[in-house]
Amino acid sequence: MGSVEVSSESAAGTPPVKAGEMKLEVVVVPVSDVDRAKRFYEALGWRLDADLAVDDGYRVVQLTPPGSVCSIIVGEGITSAPPGSSEGLQLTVYDIDEARAELIGHGVDVGETFHDVTGVFHRAGSEGRVSGPAPEHADYGSFAAFSDPDGNGWLLQEIKSRLPGR
Repeated sequence: MGSVEVSSESAAGTPPVKAGEMKLEVVVVPVSDVDRAKRFYEALGWRLDADLAVDDGYRVVQLTPPGSVCSIIVGEGITSAPPGSSEGLQLTVYDIDEARAELIGHGVDVGETFHDVTGVFHRAGSEGRVSGPAPEHADYGSFAAFSDPDGNGWLLQEIKSRLPGR
């Protein structure tokens, strides 16, 4: 068996899943170079939860964005999806300009802030994108895009106040 590295940070404060609930816990992100992906996400300030070299050709690396209850897993032998094929992975932020500037400060190529011409959630690709934040920075309307080294597509979405029931 290979090396096993697991974060010692406490999971206190993370409520268990209750009967009838389903919580999105992990998203697998397909990458070509596990160590490069690990460095990229750690450089963004994401917490390394585990690096499990379980067997030859089987490695699981779990990282969690600051403040998130959902993690990502990159690794070897964990998905048949082609590296870089994930798109629309979304990170909700309070201030899109601040979050964008922070990512740029970490050396990430982040596109300009945009909103959809309809004022609704963005479309695939760049069709219907209007440069700049949503009018009056309306919640749920402003986005910025970036990719990891393999081309997996991430979006920042600005939400200051959630809709009722959220």
